Amino acid sequence: MEFLTEYGLFLAKTLTFVVAVFVIISLIVSASSRAKKSEKGHIQISKLNEKFKAMREALQHAVLDEDQIKQLEKDEKKRLKLEKAEHKKAAKEKSKKNPTQEADAEHKKRVFVLDFHGDIKASANDSLREAISAVLTLATPKDEVVVKVESGGGMVHSYGLASSQLARITNKEIPLTVCVDKVAASGGYMMACVANKIVAAPFAILGSIGVVAQLPNFHRLLKKNDIDYEMFTAGEFKRTVTMFGENTEKGREKFVEDIEDTHVLFKDFVSEHRPQVDIATVATGEVWFGRRAKDVNLIDLLQTSDEYLLNQVETADIFEVEYTVKKSLTEKFGFAAQTAVERALFSVWEKAQLNRWF
Repeated sequence: MEFLTEYGLFLAKTLTFVVAVFVIISLIVSASSRAKKSEKGHIQISKLNEKFKAMREALQHAVLDEDQIKQLEKDEKKRLKLEKAEHKKAAKEKSKKNPTQEADAEHKKRVFVLDFHGDIKASANDSLREAISAVLTLATPKDEVVVKVESGGGMVHSYGLASSQLARITNKEIPLTVCVDKVAASGGYMMACVANKIVAAPFAILGSIGVVAQLPNFHRLLKKNDIDYEMFTAGEFKRTVTMFGENTEKGREKFVEDIEDTHVLFKDFVSEHRPQVDIATVATGEVWFGRRAKDVNLIDLLQTSDEYLLNQVETADIFEVEYTVKKSLTEKFGFAAQTAVERALFSVWEKAQLNRWF
């Protein structure tokens, strides 16, 4: 028992030290970031067709003999030559009927793939905006934009902005598909419902069409210790509920009224973009796994994003588009420290969870 106590104290001291180091590094990183606000990022593009082709060829060389590989290469060259000839013939025939459509006939569908990993503040908004702006300089209604969304939601105004960014694509009449492999709930689903098509993995989590707000109140603690908290406002409902002051019933009612109004706006938004959804059924704040989400029309297709993209490799050019900002040495160091702290805390939590079952 004494050993466990000493071990617990040692673990607590270690975590305290790691957290303290993380806080110091975070302050340094924050200062560095403010000093380099003018530093711009850049668009990074990779063609996924080439990546998939390289994977296939690597596997072929591993499992096939030399004669089989030569035959495959011969068949591929023949297929590409035939495809090119047919495409050229079709383009000529179309140009004879309408010379102005020659360029359109030669246009092969392009799929632009973007990623959005959302936190509570939808911090990836800036990167999403830049990536979409880049895509819109080239994409046409004959192309497609695929956005892989992973988010459990967060602040209403932040995810409202993210949804508006996606709406820029549909406003240009460019087909938009949102793929959900893990979760698109609350604000994440607010983004997803903008798409012309929602594709989700069978056990992805979707929905949570509701609004929640919570905050602690320390008024009684302050009052018990003879500490006064004063707040000065102009306007009856400038502040409805607070963390330190005494909350009134009128203030609480107004706060709930605002939440309910936000919920109405959320429901109207989903109904506008997905009229096939029975909003009364799905807007209860509940979540659905992919299979169940399909039953209530929250999604259109049960597939992983990998399957959806691989199915188009032969018919379209697929490009992954990402906006990246080069991190400074202090930012990299800060991120590494943050990851270490998160891993340490997760390890402690995981052990505590395991102790519940074993």
